[in-house]
Amino acid sequence: MNVPGGGAASTPVAWSETGEGVEACTTIINGVRWRYLHAGSGPVLLLVHGFMGYSFSWRFVIQGLARHYSVYAVDLPGCGFSERCATLPGTLASDAENLLNFMNHLGMEQVDLLGTSRGGGVAIMLAGLAAQRGEPHRVRRLVLSAPINPWSRIGLLRIRLLRTRGGRFYVKHLARRLRFIVKRFFRDLYGDPASIPHDSFQGYEAGLDPHGSFLHLWNIVRSWMVDLKCLGPMLPLIESVPALLLWGDRDHAVHPESAEELRRRWKNSVVIMMHGIGHMPYEEVPEEFNRIVLDFLLREAPPTPLFGNRSRNRNLKSGSERDC
Repeated sequence: MNVPGGGAASTPVAWSETGEGVEACTTIINGVRWRYLHAGSGPVLLLVHGFMGYSFSWRFVIQGLARHYSVYAVDLPGCGFSERCATLPGTLASDAENLLNFMNHLGMEQVDLLGTSRGGGVAIMLAGLAAQRGEPHRVRRLVLSAPINPWSRIGLLRIRLLRTRGGRFYVKHLARRLRFIVKRFFRDLYGDPASIPHDSFQGYEAGLDPHGSFLHLWNIVRSWMVDLKCLGPMLPLIESVPALLLWGDRDHAVHPESAEELRRRWKNSVVIMMHGIGHMPYEEVPEEFNRIVLDFLLREAPPTPLFGNRSRNRNLKSGSERDC
């Protein structure tokens, strides 16, 4: 299935996000302006960025993926160069609903989904919502790069602190000024600091420049704990959907051990652990990342599980607080 750019207006590309054949587009959905990148033709592959990210995250892999797919890399509403809106709730469910609206708007009947970090959580939620509505065919396969999940405990104390009144003040008014803290956050996402692309921090910072960015980030943080709990009930609905769970064993954002906990609950899934890699393999080793992703998406049957530094802890508990 080939879905064109949807007749959307082209927009300038602010950073080194794109290469030959990659078009920056905008469209209006339910009164909200979306910005997204499009490249290639064929079946649809939808790319979903993580927390504090946007379509810029995929700049090193989009052309390679577009040799086989019609690739759409979105800036979710409230992120990147898409519109900020005070009414955006910033939940996984709302972002998943927005992505379903995006698919419907551009006539995407079926997609493969590639989501990273929080975007992996959005992808799980989207597939679950489609299944709940009797449309499981909307998602053919999922590739989840270190998706947030209830079995990773990393950073939960920080999230709880940021959800407070003082945390809201920090995120809204201080985070932008204290650039060294944000820069350190990004630095810790890489397995080897020497592998950080020269344009990386400046590019991500550009996606946070528009007014309202940090308020939207706080809305996301505020719902984080409940969102984690809401992912669990989605897994039985989508356990038959083929899924690749891709992790770096030096990931300091979403614990690599949680990959096995997620795989145990997803009967049609496989884990591949990348050695020496952090949270962003699509930036650290983009060619290897594309090889693994395309090997999974294009073959007739899912690959045999491959584990690196395999570990299992049945005592990990959910970081949730109340029912969805």
